[in-house]
Amino acid sequence: MIEDLERQGLIQRLPPDPKKVADAMALARRDIDTARTLLSTDCDWAYTIAYNAVLQAGRALMFAKGYRPDSANQHISVVKFAGLFLSEGDALVFDRMRRKRHSSVYDTVGTISAAEAEFAVSAAVALVQKVTTLLG
Repeated sequence: MIEDLERQGLIQRLPPDPKKVADAMALARRDIDTARTLLSTDCDWAYTIAYNAVLQAGRALMFAKGYRPDSANQHISVVKFAGLFLSEGDALVFDRMRRKRHSSVYDTVGTISAAEAEFAVSAAVALVQKVTTLLG
């Protein structure tokens, strides 16, 4: 529940901000386009940017509901918050993307296959659309 995330210090209240919502969704759409472009040249970055599209959509959802992630643990804060509004399966995909992205950015180059990158872009398109629907 939202209250649990507040108690854990993962999120903080702020007034809902339509401009921040619109800006975050614009970033999500930009990132999907960029990820699609990179599919043929760099699977690691295509995956990472697809994940970032979902992250930005999750942030938009937070801003619309009157919250923001705490300064520490921002990615997990957004994943957990979005998970309150997405289906269990969608929340699981988002969290798996977060974990895989972390590994490809910080641990080992070349860990993302073409199939994984393509899945990530498809998942990002679907998840961003679901957040768009939630935003009304």
